[in-house]
Amino acid sequence: MAKRDYSLIGPDGARAVETGLAAAEWYHTDVPRKVMKELMQRSDAPAIRDTILLYGLMVLFAAIGIALWPSWWSAPFWLAYGVLYGSASDSRWHECGHGTAFKTPWMNDVVYQIASFMIMRNAATWRWSHARHHTDTYIVGRDAEIAIMRPPAFAKLILAFVGIPDVIAFVPRVIQNAVSGPTAEERTFVPQSEWGKVQRVALVHVAIYAATIALAIWMGSILPLMVIGLPRLYGAWHHVMTGLLQHGGLADNVIDHRLNSRTVYMNPISRFIYWNMNYHVEHHMFPMVPYHALPRLHEAIKHDLPAPNRSIAEGFAEMWPALRRQLAYEDYFLRRDLPPTAKPYREDFHRDALGTQPAVE
Repeated sequence: MAKRDYSLIGPDGARAVETGLAAAEWYHTDVPRKVMKELMQRSDAPAIRDTILLYGLMVLFAAIGIALWPSWWSAPFWLAYGVLYGSASDSRWHECGHGTAFKTPWMNDVVYQIASFMIMRNAATWRWSHARHHTDTYIVGRDAEIAIMRPPAFAKLILAFVGIPDVIAFVPRVIQNAVSGPTAEERTFVPQSEWGKVQRVALVHVAIYAATIALAIWMGSILPLMVIGLPRLYGAWHHVMTGLLQHGGLADNVIDHRLNSRTVYMNPISRFIYWNMNYHVEHHMFPMVPYHALPRLHEAIKHDLPAPNRSIAEGFAEMWPALRRQLAYEDYFLRRDLPPTAKPYREDFHRDALGTQPAVE
């Protein structure tokens, strides 16, 4: 294809609609109805346990950091607080946005609003953005959440580990949302009935950040910003590290999640921070399965999926060479082998490209 245009109001998005690629029927692994019903069962208990642990640790680390401030002895506690604030908030925003973390709706909404603020996302906008991401996963010109565009901008990817591109994009967007509601691109996926909510959420966010900055100026210290705001920078690295693995180096413009999503086995701490989103093929195939049931879903369908990466390091070792090749050849992607027990890839919109991709060395 020609050079990709990732704008949601550009020609690639229009072409995806015209060809039927947008809102297409995706491939799903067959799962017995009884098994799927059990997997989709919601419960408050796991999320209440994890939420108490998350916010309890945040309060503890912040309290110790404040008590030791400005000594360098406070640094480890701020780093731990930052990862929970700037990375765990991403997975909480995500799962509570799906409404599957808790069985009780208001619990999902409360955690979703808090997490959206911490991760610097407008809660009203991103709920619809993520719905589009699941409808048109990595469809160029349709998906607003494509983390790695082609050709990859490696400088931007490296800066993302300290949150700089996201924060730079957030500041003018939240101000524009507060003044006039959604941007032109956001209005392509946010219903008009929600535009007022987008503006109200932005006003709340701006007010909190303004109060925090004013307190920091009054105190003559960045300490208030170490609690609110700056953790989105110094704690972003974990959610970027895990997030890049979700789709990086894989196919775009396909309708089979086995081609464009990656499952990675991770250590227990990363799985707690990431809330099991490392089972990413499984999540995209069946987004209404709660995070705590994803390991069981993986066991039920792994016979039909590419082999998972066995660690975060192995995932990056597979992904980075593919990204480097995309600098010279934008159409390159990793096509991972399926086990003999799997059904063939659904290649409707990518058949020619699939047959011409060189293997990663």
